[in-house]
Amino acid sequence: MSETRTALVTGANKGIGYEIAAGLGALGYRVGVGARDEGRRELAVEKLRAAGVDAFGVPLDVTGDRSVTEAAELLEREAGRLDVLVNNAGVSGEVGPGWEQDPTTLDLDLVREVVETNVIGVIRVTNAMLPLLRRSASPRVVNVSSSVGSLTRQADPDIEVGPVMAAYAPSKTFLNAVTVQYARKLAGTGILINAVCPGLVATDFNGFYGPRTPEQGAATAIRLATLPDGGPTGSFFEDDGVVPW
Repeated sequence: MSETRTALVTGANKGIGYEIAAGLGALGYRVGVGARDEGRRELAVEKLRAAGVDAFGVPLDVTGDRSVTEAAELLEREAGRLDVLVNNAGVSGEVGPGWEQDPTTLDLDLVREVVETNVIGVIRVTNAMLPLLRRSASPRVVNVSSSVGSLTRQADPDIEVGPVMAAYAPSKTFLNAVTVQYARKLAGTGILINAVCPGLVATDFNGFYGPRTPEQGAATAIRLATLPDGGPTGSFFEDDGVVPW
């Protein structure tokens, strides 16, 4: 088995996911670029390779059982193990004026769509990759969350948390809770799993609104993906430290 460390980043063809892939690649990781769209995926791989990253494409739709299974099989063939998994793929779901999702008029199909990607997709991918992660000497899992999933902040009237997003924000709260359950179950295995908030990053996800660049948004995720043995697990971080639940 190769000594080269291998990482998989979902939703890595653009934005924060791409910069996480680029950052891990710059640290010497071989990076699987997970993405649904073939054209965008291969363009990202070409761009990363041009920057000196050992990158390869991983066809991956986190909402599809077969797609995820085939992605795990591809990584088995390519590397034989997985050292880092970054669950970055996510959706906001349809929003109304002012980026609001009104809970009093919320379409339940929208809730299902958001949870399917942001929560169930993470569980699906993580479980499929666990056998490969267990072969690593220092396996790391990073779930890209958001501070809008912090109930502490959402419930504090003195903290500006943006618009009401009754599908997206709770999906990140759910993701945070799932992250804690994985950390409890995997305690003592060496697998460290944490959630990260990249901050308000200007990408096409939010119409390029926000003060932070994708590179800035990727920084803490990269740090968590490369934690030393004995590092934190089951926690929620942003640049300034721990985010309250």
